[in-house]
Amino acid sequence: LIMKFRAAVSALAFLFVSLSSCPAGAAPDDRFLAARDAAKAGDKAKLERIAPELSGYELEVYVDYWRLLLDLNNADPATIKSFLQRHDKSFIAEKLRSDWLRLLGRNQSWAEFDAEYPALLQPEQDLACYALQSRRARGDAAMLDEAMPLWLSLMEPPEACYPVLEALILDKRVLADDVWTRIRRQFEANRLAAARYSMNYLPPSQTPDGKTALAVSDSSMAWLAKLPESAFAKRMNRELAALAISRIARSDPNMAAGQLERIESRLQAGEKGWAWSQIGWQAAQRHMGDALAWFRKAGDVPLSEEVSQWKVRAALRAHDWAAVRTTIERMPSALASQPTWTYWLGRAYRAGGRLEEANHLYAKIAGQPNFYGNLADEELDRPTSVPPKAAAPTREEMARVNEISGIRRGLALLKLAMRTEGVREWNWGLRGLNDRELLAAAEVARRADVYDRAIAAADRTRNEHDYSLRYLSPFSEQVRPAARSQSLDDAWVYGLMRQESRFITNAKSSVGASGLMQLMPATARGVAKKIGLSDFHQGKVNDTETNLLLGTSYMRLVLEDLDNHPVLASAAYNAGPGRARK
Repeated sequence: LIMKFRAAVSALAFLFVSLSSCPAGAAPDDRFLAARDAAKAGDKAKLERIAPELSGYELEVYVDYWRLLLDLNNADPATIKSFLQRHDKSFIAEKLRSDWLRLLGRNQSWAEFDAEYPALLQPEQDLACYALQSRRARGDAAMLDEAMPLWLSLMEPPEACYPVLEALILDKRVLADDVWTRIRRQFEANRLAAARYSMNYLPPSQTPDGKTALAVSDSSMAWLAKLPESAFAKRMNRELAALAISRIARSDPNMAAGQLERIESRLQAGEKGWAWSQIGWQAAQRHMGDALAWFRKAGDVPLSEEVSQWKVRAALRAHDWAAVRTTIERMPSALASQPTWTYWLGRAYRAGGRLEEANHLYAKIAGQPNFYGNLADEELDRPTSVPPKAAAPTREEMARVNEISGIRRGLALLKLAMRTEGVREWNWGLRGLNDRELLAAAEVARRADVYDRAIAAADRTRNEHDYSLRYLSPFSEQVRPAARSQSLDDAWVYGLMRQESRFITNAKSSVGASGLMQLMPATARGVAKKIGLSDFHQGKVNDTETNLLLGTSYMRLVLEDLDNHPVLASAAYNAGPGRARK
């Protein structure tokens, strides 16, 4: 009786605490979402009214953050610092510190900025540029050395980075050749407005007027056709002609090649070589047979990382192992060391009879749990196998992970469909975790039915692995019958779903694909009509049963349309049967 009495008292006490933390007449989650909406609307008065109702709520820290953010210009620095200290090293502290540093940077309050910036754990690019601005204001000339790599990596810089780039010009670290190189890279990246802005950094004799710059980028063929022969005496016009060729190549490499052949005798080697590399690049993406020949016309002109990778692919299609080898050898070391290009360089060495060097490269990536690691295993006659399954997380390991604020808040935010914030909190919570902790986090997410976060955590392990968490198979009571009804391998269906949606039932892509199997609206309608699903409407596409029925039916249709070839059918499911057939 005493035991039962104590249990009853404990239960009542828990109920009292739970009820006392909930506002009368509204669930805490609803009040939190109302607070979020008030913050988005800039309604400070409403936010202040709601805030006391959420005392003790798991996501209360977000309400405190919004309250500070709405009046950050006038906030007392001591209040901001108090918040940062209370939530030290958390994602929300990083977020507020970043917001505050942006304000200090815009105001050029460098003393306050410098005092707070070192506490930032993962500076975003604009804040890193403010830090460089501050160092320049103090007369620190070494900041220019650190700024130099930004010249060719920031193709569309945040506002804070422009003074840093301009400092490189003022100090003559960057000259006209470097400016043209930057403009070429921006054209490659299709950052045309940014490229036109960069033209202002050129010497006056090489700076085109705004109308000309716009014509080169937007009416390339018409501009090039009207360019008189005498114009090629000026570097500006030769460079602009090469840029115009690159724009024409995006829509028609053959036409671009014809235009370049017409004017190439008027261009200098660097201008001509870069223009041919652009034609080769666009042709390689279209699998055109002339791609490698056009690349050869480019000579030894330096290639960007993107273009050099496409040159290797063109060489592979042509079985030109010498071109594969020389192109990979000229790549930056960080790119060349990736498993993809390590493997293909090994193949190129083997084709040239350099077996020892090839095997050395294969050994670097063999055993890695990825496609090229598996291929390297095959080259070395090693078996490919799934790593031993790690021991399941213990109760103590699970408890420690559950104490991480980012893990708890991430799951709470995802439950409220605040996906962007939830994923950021979750990823922040995973920082620095060892394999055992990552597996525990994956299990926590799996038990919460947040499958994409479970996969994200399990994917990060380095030495201990659990492939049942990396390659989950949820919704089995629905997926397996749907696969069987279409005579499909359910592992194939699961693999496609994992890649398409990471098992997020309401996932929606930027192009409008929806649900577990990421069906495009037109595809969903077409398949529904073909299988006689008369009551289908677009609102049902996220219903799990309907999504699986339509998705597996579509898999069967494309499989039959492509000679029952699952690799082609997988490509067709994502990119369309026409592309796979081509």
